[in-house]
Amino acid sequence: MIKRSRLFGGKTRVTFTLPADEPAGDVSVVGTFNDWTPGRHQLVARRNGTRSVSVTLGPGEYRFRYLATGDVWLDDQSADRVEDSASVIEL
Repeated sequence: MIKRSRLFGGKTRVTFTLPADEPAGDVSVVGTFNDWTPGRHQLVARRNGTRSVSVTLGPGEYRFRYLATGDVWLDDQSADRVEDSASVIEL
């Protein structure tokens, strides 16, 4: 799930959220906003049983995927669209 919160200065806080047990192991969100760097935006367990991470982004189009332990790549069906090689959000 993706949540967007508008901030001052044209920025948007984008929160990426996954269920706690899906998938197992560590998960990070990687994409054009972080040069596809694994571990830079790792999802953290929350009290409500989900895992999430927030990233502040400027206007534009961003491609991303989730990378889980064992080189498992996942797309986010709640993105604006899902293409062959990535999920896409537009801000």
